[in-house]
Amino acid sequence: MKRVIFCFTIFFNLTTMAQEKELTREERHVIIDKGTEKPFTGKYYNFYEEGTYVCKQCGASLYRSSDKFDAGCGRPSFDDEIKGAVKRVPDADGRRTEIRCANCGAHLGHVFLNEGHTPKQTRHCVNSISMNFVPAGERKTETAIFAGGCFWGVEYYMQQIPGVLTVESGYIGGTVNDPTYEEVRKKGTGHAEAVRILFDPAKTDYETLAKTFFEIHDPTQEDGQGPDLGPQYRSEVFYATSQQKEIAEKLIRRLQAKGYAVVTAVAPSTKFWVAEDYHQNYYTRKGTLPYCHGYTKRFD
Repeated sequence: MKRVIFCFTIFFNLTTMAQEKELTREERHVIIDKGTEKPFTGKYYNFYEEGTYVCKQCGASLYRSSDKFDAGCGRPSFDDEIKGAVKRVPDADGRRTEIRCANCGAHLGHVFLNEGHTPKQTRHCVNSISMNFVPAGERKTETAIFAGGCFWGVEYYMQQIPGVLTVESGYIGGTVNDPTYEEVRKKGTGHAEAVRILFDPAKTDYETLAKTFFEIHDPTQEDGQGPDLGPQYRSEVFYATSQQKEIAEKLIRRLQAKGYAVVTAVAPSTKFWVAEDYHQNYYTRKGTLPYCHGYTKRFD
């Protein structure tokens, strides 16, 4: 995929905002030093309650209990992950593929393919010590959707905010069902490139996310970001509640009072279509930093 890249003159690395849990020596051995706990000893091996498995270090959601199965390996096994939550990295020796939390890089274990355990032909072999478990219905989450140019950069910066659980790149605001990237880039679908953010309101709030959104892209540029031009790159907030709408409009008024000619639209959220896999966690997978987005402080 060819894409013209625009670099803001001021770069801001939100990774300094990361608030990772202080780990015990045993947890560090696995999560940081990439060790392996002994089989059949982890607390989640023979464990099948309904809920979500989250990263021990940052709290990001990783796996659903509905995807867990017993592979007989002595460690929790999953045949699927929450979309965009897990990063795959080949081991240095080329023999196995490591899996890490896509949000903070914590070592989880390894992934194996084509073993025949389930129809998905995938086994995430995860160390129990790398995870915590949240029973079904216990964790309250909220969703935010923002469009601010190329979704790769917006996704990256939103992932760095403490309290953000998952970020998905996708398309919203148009009239075509299940659009592809190629369809959206031709400007005939009405969709914008956007990100859908699942966050923990006990750790962050919608206003924090919205402020970050307005500070990592140019809300004064209409139908584009830098040389990335077209309605698919427009600036728009898609609100899920009246409170989100009020917050977005309040922030726009604050920017306008400072002299910014904001063109960001505010509209009710509609169907969000998740983008192709190769768009998810783009910069994390590439191991690089965004070139198409940067930070400009706009709020006091």
